[in-house]
Amino acid sequence: MNPRRGPIVAGEKIQFTDRKGKKITDQLTAGGVTQTEHGIILHDDVIGRTEGVVVTTVTAKREAQVNADHPERDRNKPWKATRAIGGWQYAVMRPRLADYVLSMPRGAQIMYPKDIAQVIQLGDIRSGLNVLESGAGSGAMSVNLLDAVGESGRLTTIELRPEFARVADANATLYYGERPQWWDLKTGDFDSVAAGLPEHSFDRIVLDMLDPWNRLEQAYRVIAPGGVLIAYITTTTQMSRLVEALREAGHWTDPAIQETLERTWKAQGLAVRPDHAMIGHTGFLVVSRAMAEGFAALRKRDRATKDTTTDIDSLTPEQREAQLDDLELRDISDHKLRKVLRDLDLQTSRLSQDDQACKQGEATAI
Repeated sequence: MNPRRGPIVAGEKIQFTDRKGKKITDQLTAGGVTQTEHGIILHDDVIGRTEGVVVTTVTAKREAQVNADHPERDRNKPWKATRAIGGWQYAVMRPRLADYVLSMPRGAQIMYPKDIAQVIQLGDIRSGLNVLESGAGSGAMSVNLLDAVGESGRLTTIELRPEFARVADANATLYYGERPQWWDLKTGDFDSVAAGLPEHSFDRIVLDMLDPWNRLEQAYRVIAPGGVLIAYITTTTQMSRLVEALREAGHWTDPAIQETLERTWKAQGLAVRPDHAMIGHTGFLVVSRAMAEGFAALRKRDRATKDTTTDIDSLTPEQREAQLDDLELRDISDHKLRKVLRDLDLQTSRLSQDDQACKQGEATAI
């Protein structure tokens, strides 16, 4: 296994970062090169050295920058020639796992590092645990789960599409330098594959799929009592359906729901401010735990008069008026409302008095 320390060797993924913060991640090969906007980086200048060194690009051949099949297309593109000029410096580092995830080849949309970190933390995914994952995608979550459980644990991943499974498998293999032996990657639909897994054998389940609410029966069968189920979903309708399905099943604790927003900052001397761009909504995380068989989950009791399920569009105008309080469209008491109106009437009356005083003052001045 690649220890990711010591001298850099051929076959490793390396991240090159210039003074502007632009990053390029590439796999090193003996005699290979990495193309940049400012010449090329010779891999032989990196292999055998340590992280933290700085390498300088060399001039590329002009022919490499010209469209060989249609050279006439490059006549009005003088900027292409400048890309061949070397002399640009790049810092050499092994990519962090978050960097690797963002730069790796992908077939499906990856989960962002901010969400992956929350899955690991909220799902309480630790070394030695047996984890079931559904939906490998491009392998972003899988690689992080493999790191979290370690060689003393076990990750079983179910991916519906064989081509996505191949992408995830290759990305994990590239990251570790060989295929992780504590990973069991299966292809097929979740229910069919999970039906062949032992009962109550998984400590944690991570779902990243379109309809997790349809997979709760098999998920409960294979998860151990007290095990954590955590689902990543992107839309409010998905979130609502999953939450209601968990509650209806009766053997999952009341689900917790959250999303994470990410904003970076700029700090240069006294110019300290947030960046204009940020990573806003990417998805929701729904977390619940499995009750032991024969025990129902405890639920918070709602007020008997509160109706949170009736669709207001299905009511007549008379029913709608009667149900305003129950549907929580108004959360202010009549007593408080009267007080607010009195205060507003008093303040608006003062505006009239001030206006009259102003007009009287103008008339006196004339």
